[in-house]
Amino acid sequence: MPPGDTTSEPRPHPERFPRWVYSRGREPDPRFSLANERTVLAWIRTSLGLIAGGTALEALDLPMEPHLRLASAVVLLLAGASVPVVAAVEWARTERAMREDAALPGAITGFVLVATMTTVGVLLLLALLLR
Repeated sequence: MPPGDTTSEPRPHPERFPRWVYSRGREPDPRFSLANERTVLAWIRTSLGLIAGGTALEALDLPMEPHLRLASAVVLLLAGASVPVVAAVEWARTERAMREDAALPGAITGFVLVATMTTVGVLLLLALLLR
């Protein structure tokens, strides 16, 4: 703290990246920031599973209608590539809301995953029925 500063509130750190998150508000309780970070890491682990599943669908050459199997694999791979990006945006929006004592924004990563798994489930069901 600068000399003469009597506040105990930690000040924002405008030099931290991304600046649009860290340059405003005050430092939240570290436990909340760390929980927010763990959530992003969990979504990244989920994306690794999506990528592994998409790769496995094509690598294992399962007895299914090949075009629908390929479509399922592509959907899984696209979701695996997009979920970390969406999760990172959610992390930043949530971190900034905590810093500004604002209401937390709605999460959309779960909806991306719901749409992905519903699409893949229908495609795989059709791939099995049409073989």
